[in-house]
Amino acid sequence: MNHLKAKPDLGFWKLWNLSFGFFGVQIAYALQSANISRIFATLGADPHNLSYFWILPPLMGILIQPIVGTASDRTWTRLGRRLPYLLAGAAVAVIVMCLLPNAGSFGFTLAGAMVFGFISLMFLDTSINMAMQPFKMLVGDTVNERQKGLAYSIQSFLCNAGSLVGYLAPITLTAIGISNLAPDGQVPDTVTYSFYIGAILLVLCVIYSFCTIREMPPAEYAAFHGITETQKQESSNIFSLLKNAPSAFWTVGLVQFFCWAAFMYMWTYTNGAIADTVWNTTDTSSPAYQEAGNWVGVLFAVQAIGSVLWAVVIPMFRNHKTAYISSLTLGGIGFISAIFITNQYALFISYLLIGCAWAAMLALPFTILTNSISGKNMGAYLGLFNGTICIPQICAAALV
Repeated sequence: MNHLKAKPDLGFWKLWNLSFGFFGVQIAYALQSANISRIFATLGADPHNLSYFWILPPLMGILIQPIVGTASDRTWTRLGRRLPYLLAGAAVAVIVMCLLPNAGSFGFTLAGAMVFGFISLMFLDTSINMAMQPFKMLVGDTVNERQKGLAYSIQSFLCNAGSLVGYLAPITLTAIGISNLAPDGQVPDTVTYSFYIGAILLVLCVIYSFCTIREMPPAEYAAFHGITETQKQESSNIFSLLKNAPSAFWTVGLVQFFCWAAFMYMWTYTNGAIADTVWNTTDTSSPAYQEAGNWVGVLFAVQAIGSVLWAVVIPMFRNHKTAYISSLTLGGIGFISAIFITNQYALFISYLLIGCAWAAMLALPFTILTNSISGKNMGAYLGLFNGTICIPQICAAALV
């Protein structure tokens, strides 16, 4: 008979440490989401075709994440179970963050710079996702069902705090005198230095994670997750896992499809849209366009502030479903209102509301899913669940 050992409650700082590394990873992700369209447009890409540059990253994610999740389920090393994948992903991300903003400075032709940037973006998005996923798995591995909502809300809080740093970096550097302009085909120093700073902070956060996180050894993990010796020997492939996936995997996944498609369009086109509707320019080489690019970082920072505040509110809901519905409704209002607002400061309202949806998307789907799956295939299911994040982004990029 399989006796499941109850996971103990964890103190606040243990829950904090489980997710603190997410702060550094999200700085990198925020720099990417706020500046990639700006970088490619500045290099010379057609602003109307920027979505095509975003197809490859989620495509790589949908291929890599199930592999990482399944492999980490079967990994037991001196460094831990999930942490080796964090280390590998972070190492690649740091290298690419130092190379990508210099795509226009290596003497390439326009086509060469685009190819270099495209490949760099692929590796950056893949490595960031590889570094991000272990933190979701660690909460599922370590935290009991009663505390998972709080744990993922802490993760959401740290995630959005990291977003604030990433989003505000270019405009902050501009304010202290770093040049926000560059020759045609090159990226401004404000963006380049922001990526360098993000890379340094990512390294520091990864070091902190390795110093403070203790993963369960195999026997302890099996006891807490009710995994018998027979179950350990059972092999599962992706198709059997999908066939036996709990209903929450599919219902939450369907909701995820529409959420992530919306955010994909926001990341891709906000820079051009704000430059056009607020600064009245579509000239990517103009000072006004670069100023709009900085303001997009401010708006995304406002979104992150909204997410940080809403992440504190989410655990107060008694029901995860109610919290999810309420959050996404507020976010939908924010998206719709952004279409009609042409004042740069009034847009703060829209992005605060969008932040409510973002906070819920970072916390509640994983809370609902990890409470419905067994520990044996925790990583594999979270890797497959990443498909509900990647597929809508691929569809959104391909359709426009």
